[in-house]
Amino acid sequence: MDRDKLHLYLLNAGHFLDHLTTLVFATIAAVALSREWNMGYAELVAYATPGFVAFAVFSWPAGWLADRWSREGMMAVYFIGLGLASILTGFAWSPITISASLFILGMFAAIYHPVGLALLVQGRQRTGMLIAVNGVWGNFGVASAALFAGWFIDHGGWRYAFYVPGLVSIALGIVYSIVMRREIMARNAASKPQATAAVAAPPATPEMRAILLRLSAVIFFTAAFSSLIFQSTTFALPKIFDERLSAIIGSATMLGWLTFLVFAIASSAQLLTGLALDRFSTRSVYLTSAVAQTLFFALMPGLIGWPALIVGLGFTFAAFGSIPINDFLIGRLAKSELRAQIYGARYVLSFSVMSLSLPLIAWVHLNWGFDRLFQILAVCAGAILISVTLLPRQLPQDGQKPALAGA
Repeated sequence: MDRDKLHLYLLNAGHFLDHLTTLVFATIAAVALSREWNMGYAELVAYATPGFVAFAVFSWPAGWLADRWSREGMMAVYFIGLGLASILTGFAWSPITISASLFILGMFAAIYHPVGLALLVQGRQRTGMLIAVNGVWGNFGVASAALFAGWFIDHGGWRYAFYVPGLVSIALGIVYSIVMRREIMARNAASKPQATAAVAAPPATPEMRAILLRLSAVIFFTAAFSSLIFQSTTFALPKIFDERLSAIIGSATMLGWLTFLVFAIASSAQLLTGLALDRFSTRSVYLTSAVAQTLFFALMPGLIGWPALIVGLGFTFAAFGSIPINDFLIGRLAKSELRAQIYGARYVLSFSVMSLSLPLIAWVHLNWGFDRLFQILAVCAGAILISVTLLPRQLPQDGQKPALAGA
């Protein structure tokens, strides 16, 4: 296997671990710690909040440091730091210590998206499928977290759900450092010519600046609403199925496997999106995704049984399929030497919105039920649809395109 392919495999494995390690606590809190520490689930979830805040806030600093020091070096720091933080979390003995450990875990987990994605698209022209495949690995981390944590709770204890991925992450970090050592050592020397080239670039015309402003507004506006839709869908889906598929689901285990199956099928939507992005205009791909989301969310209110399962799979499929599009746009349009911090700014926004979506779900469900949530998400998808109509029919070509200059 050549080094470039091995690098891609390591980046994909890193995305899987990123989402796995940040989500195993949700199952551990619900199944194990509520009994072991004699605390309610809502109380325990509050102690996870610092970790998700760190996951959002430290994305931009991670990208900034990667662009100024070394992306490969930051990725090595990610693997080893995430592993050590995960093991540290496994040693927690109280709510305060697990909250502090999850905060440290969130700091290192925040490195992946701005740095990993910048490395993924670095020096490549056709990036749609690469981003999509990487996204599928991340989604399987999301889907596997509950199954992974549950297995260790039954076979050795909840602490092993932190120890094992921690050790795996450290091992991958060592392998990554060995494989990419030349790039890590050379990045500082290479960064100065890049900065010089950026200064020497010709100034953008007023027309190009107008296109840049429009593209930036669309990217960050749609990223916010897409994050709200994605987090609401993935977080609420088990409860939605629990309420609406009682005639189909006979046990909690069956509910878990059905949810996993829906997430697994929906992840394949990213592959279709990646293939389409490399062959068709970004605008047409994004419009198709937004129309599908709006339609399925609008159809969902009132449905139960098999119709609810089919439509639920539909809006989950459409929501997952939209994930690679903004990352593809940033990869195409951002200046290479600033790409990691622009990804970082995008994920600060996305993860901040994701954290706000959880109290929204609880409030809406408590007062009106999930039908109102589906209506809200349909409106959000409609807002994305309207925004995407502002995208140009074809992105500017290399050498002619405006470049996103920074966050």
